[in-house]
Amino acid sequence: MENAQVWIDKGIDFIMEYGPKVVGAILIYSIGSWIIKKVINVLKKGMSKQEYDKSLQKFLLNLAKWGLTIFLIITVISTLGVETTSFAAVIAAAGLAIGLALQGSLSNFAGGVLLIIFKPYKIGDLVEAQGVLGSVKEIEIFTTKLITPQNKLAIVPNGAMANGNIINYTAEGKMRVDTTVGVDYGSDIKKTKEVLLEMLKSNPKVLQDPAPSVNVAELADSSVNLAVRPYCKPEDYWDVYFGTIEGTKDALDKAGIEIPYPHEVQINK
Repeated sequence: MENAQVWIDKGIDFIMEYGPKVVGAILIYSIGSWIIKKVINVLKKGMSKQEYDKSLQKFLLNLAKWGLTIFLIITVISTLGVETTSFAAVIAAAGLAIGLALQGSLSNFAGGVLLIIFKPYKIGDLVEAQGVLGSVKEIEIFTTKLITPQNKLAIVPNGAMANGNIINYTAEGKMRVDTTVGVDYGSDIKKTKEVLLEMLKSNPKVLQDPAPSVNVAELADSSVNLAVRPYCKPEDYWDVYFGTIEGTKDALDKAGIEIPYPHEVQINK
């Protein structure tokens, strides 16, 4: 009977000592969780109004949520009377070790954040960077995915993208298609230019503003080379490029203008 009374007394002492701490910790966790949820909702609404990129928005919200949750857990543990100094030191040391192990990934992460904030390109843009030409399929936190003209998927680290040169062919909404054609020295240059300009203007995918141009670019050894320069929308680039080459051949043939080609000279012995 005395032993039972001893255990009851110890239990009462334990409850009196730790009960208020446990109740306080539960209240702090409940109220803290509610506050975190409200803060995240406010941040989400603010980012939506500022038109933040969805990828960046999701990442920043998760980062804020985890940061606030860790702070709340440490506060709850401290309320229970647990020493948190060593706990914080362990977290800091683990963070340092992870940071050193993931230097490359952190660089790509930082590059991804910069790309999403400053937006040098967006999904669907035709870009050239790090020796790769392609349409942007996806911008992730660590990498950018490009679809090349050969329909290959190229995955480029964002660290390299953010720190390298980027050519965005789509940004201005217009692209110039550069082709060169050589005609015989005996050809009427004025007529040739008129024929080629008419061919370009007849192509519905060639823009008239800026107007297409045809100019003498070089007096080569066996031909007069003309620079044929139509403009088009980025998505029509290849159609206009191949259409210009084929259209040039057809138009010159119909006009009786010769495109010179190498001739083999045979000597009869």
